[in-house]
Amino acid sequence: MLVNNAGIAMLALNGPDALKVFDANAVPIVRVTEAALPLLKRSANPVVVNVSSALGSFAANHDPARPASHVSAIVYGASKAAVSMLTVQYARAVPEVKFNAVEPGYTATEMGGHHNSQGRPVEISARNIVLTAAIGNDGPTGTFQEDDGELGW
Repeated sequence: MLVNNAGIAMLALNGPDALKVFDANAVPIVRVTEAALPLLKRSANPVVVNVSSALGSFAANHDPARPASHVSAIVYGASKAAVSMLTVQYARAVPEVKFNAVEPGYTATEMGGHHNSQGRPVEISARNIVLTAAIGNDGPTGTFQEDDGELGW
């Protein structure tokens, strides 16, 4: 099992900062996944979980009932959309490994260099990551999971 969990959020409305965000949020998924694939392919139940965000979901960004549709996160959202597309493409390209993305929810972490006290406890957000990582051999691949089930891409 592999869990790719990286995330930085910056205003990033310039090229150098945008590159930093993509280099932290999306590019490591390719680097780490490619390094881990030989081991994963030898596993009886190979699973990769990519931690994404509803801010990278076109469905959530176009649904006025979703908080993501009210947040401007230009580069962060685009980088998490890249995470989602990497998940879909890896699921297609490497069918013997299950690849799924997870939206952990707005979480009380140190993201952005300050503590986010408005988010929910880490233990709650980690639950879906753990559940998705622990899927059985008959589990899904190429999905985007969140608290209430599957999130639209």
